[in-house]
Amino acid sequence: MLRMLAFGLAMFAGIPAQAGLDRAEITLLTFDQLQGWPADNHAAALDAFLGTCADLDDPEWRPICNLAKTQENARTFFELFFVPVLIEDGKPPLFTAYFEPVLRGSRRQGGRYQYPVYGFPSDLQRGTEWHTRRQIVEGNILAGRGLEIAWVDDPVALQFLQIQGSGRILLPSGSSIRLGYAGSNGRRFRSLGDELVRQGIYNRHQVSATVISNWVKRNPTAGAKLLLHNPSFVFFREIGQVPSDRGPLGAMNRSITAQRSLAVDPAFTPLGAPVWLEKAGANPFSRLMVAQDTGSRIKGAQRADIFIGTGDDAGRRAGQISDPGRMVVLLPIQRAYALSPEG
Repeated sequence: MLRMLAFGLAMFAGIPAQAGLDRAEITLLTFDQLQGWPADNHAAALDAFLGTCADLDDPEWRPICNLAKTQENARTFFELFFVPVLIEDGKPPLFTAYFEPVLRGSRRQGGRYQYPVYGFPSDLQRGTEWHTRRQIVEGNILAGRGLEIAWVDDPVALQFLQIQGSGRILLPSGSSIRLGYAGSNGRRFRSLGDELVRQGIYNRHQVSATVISNWVKRNPTAGAKLLLHNPSFVFFREIGQVPSDRGPLGAMNRSITAQRSLAVDPAFTPLGAPVWLEKAGANPFSRLMVAQDTGSRIKGAQRADIFIGTGDDAGRRAGQISDPGRMVVLLPIQRAYALSPEG
């Protein structure tokens, strides 16, 4: 009965096109071709899936999401209503990770708190190029405009906060400010680590956020110059509605889940879809995750960023992940077969 219902639901309407699929290689798989599938905690993946499923206002997804709320066997649910789809674009797979930083700061400038976290300026048009980081910092372009959300004590941590796109600021009172991405100056990101490697200061395998931070502290003049190497500048918004025990907001404006949420390229992978990830390299794992976020550097069918969690330990673990592997998108049955060359 459930199997018949699954195929019946698959016949619901439209299949919205994704920009990258017309140039991708599509392969339909079976669940027994997913390495480690039986051993995963499918219930944890279902919980993450339910966090954004209600926002998938699509005739194919809506009935599946309604059924997901009542499932007692998560693995059976995924196997009945989805088909594993391998999407490839010829680029080598790469899986990295990100985290939610926690910085120390204050609502007021003073003492150790000298580095401002800015809100989005009204004269910046989204999607256009604006002043570079150097112009913003050296020209004091944002000073005196009331855009300061807070002041933090570490310029390197502040730049890594901008790279991650969300975070928390721990105030002296013990309370905290939750920050979400508000926009950027539209400039291309340049890696501080890559610049240190280019200058011959470190080898690539030596570079991490901690190494960069320590080098800037030991070399204040050269460090200040290094921090201006990246022309990209990110602005934030204060988020008050997210409980402290929940993850930051992803691209779907819902909290993402540590170890279960992925940032993907939506040109190939639909936001909200379950994704089976087989990460190779150091500390390999296979896990069912959910595509709930995006990133400006996440481009390609086999490119994803794993959300690790909050705080320094999560940051250290995230910095160690840059591995090959394979990811397989789980799509509703009819959508999957429509993408297949034989479909």
